Amino acid sequence: MTKSDLVEAIAKKEPALPAAAVERAVNLVFDSITAALAGGDRVEVRGFGAFSMRTRRARRARNPKTGGPVDVPPKRVPFFVTGKDLAERVNASRFTYPIGQGRGG
Repeated sequence: MTKSDLVEAIAKKEPALPAAAVERAVNLVFDSITAALAGGDRVEVRGFGAFSMRTRRARRARNPKTGGPVDVPPKRVPFFVTGKDLAERVNASRFTYPIGQGRGG
């Protein structure tokens, strides 16, 4: 699901809200999460999950094209931990589709 798919799905479920207002709300949520993570905060949505930042150490990698070594600097990356309710709902729905006949597979 893309962000535009999400906006469309919310707009269909709430026909009283104009699609432009839904899009602004979705963008506001994502921007707020991004700003909090950039500021070093943790974002927790009960039942859904928690977003936090992890630091990756500097390392030496291999350039796949040349095979030569490449120094990769340390960096911060976003990390998501699934909430208990979300995990249970996803696992319960996995039996909706027979094996090998699910979405995209």
